[in-house]
Amino acid sequence: MTAKRTVLVVPHVHREDARSVTQAALAGLDRDGLVARMLAADAAHFPGSPVEIYSATPDSAAHGCELILSFGGDGTILRAAELARGHRTPVLGVNLGHMGFLAESEPEDLPSLLTAVEARSFEVEQRMAIDITVNNPDGTTANGWALNDVSLEKSARQRMIEIVIAVDDQPLSRLGCDGVVCATPTGSTAYAWSAGGPVVWPDVDALLVVPISAHALFSRPLVISPASEIDVEIIPESADAVIWCDGRRMLDAPAGSRLEVVRSPEPVTFARLHKGTFSNRLVGKFALPVTGWRGRGQGES
Repeated sequence: MTAKRTVLVVPHVHREDARSVTQAALAGLDRDGLVARMLAADAAHFPGSPVEIYSATPDSAAHGCELILSFGGDGTILRAAELARGHRTPVLGVNLGHMGFLAESEPEDLPSLLTAVEARSFEVEQRMAIDITVNNPDGTTANGWALNDVSLEKSARQRMIEIVIAVDDQPLSRLGCDGVVCATPTGSTAYAWSAGGPVVWPDVDALLVVPISAHALFSRPLVISPASEIDVEIIPESADAVIWCDGRRMLDAPAGSRLEVVRSPEPVTFARLHKGTFSNRLVGKFALPVTGWRGRGQGES
């Protein structure tokens, strides 16, 4: 007996266009003999569709799945990455968002995408993630992780926070700021980029530290070895802060807390259908002007 092939489907259920494309994908997967699994809360938006409803804890939803298909924007892909955590299941995103920088495909490519999924005609790549530990002044700790970034931000709009940034237990600078972003290369084109950080190619092993609206002499973005540990201490006399992991999961960080950031031993795996370079993706997603480029050997004497 041939073992069933199962794909976990993660849609943005609150967008009509995402639901429509997901509906077509469910029909296509069923036609190709693949089982589409969905979390119960998502499946409720697709009554009558050929879906295997998963009612257990979401943390185990990707168990036994060969792929996770995401239909939405980057936020939906980040949700899919949460479900992939601990299973090494590749995530393949169909972009129905504004930017969709993490997505691999567009809605009009759905027929060819389904063909590639059925034939297992895709490559996989691993993206660095980061783990964090928050040491609170009362002695308690909290843990989290992120694919894109971890941001420590002021919780009160009217007050800056005072922090000291250290690398490998060596303090570098004290700043008054709105916050700081610690990012992976994947996250360099997300919050870190908006805060003035550099774009880092995903095959570069590095960690980024990008202060947000800092008032200090030394407040430039930093690119750090992935083997290093980044520490951010909130001065006890400072205002309280909050920590966001990928903008989705929040932890409290009262004054006197210390945030520790390290490379995670658990990367996130993505499925890739196209072999285009990151440069091409960057130009396409940000609509960068490249008119006038002649290339090597063109028009040279």
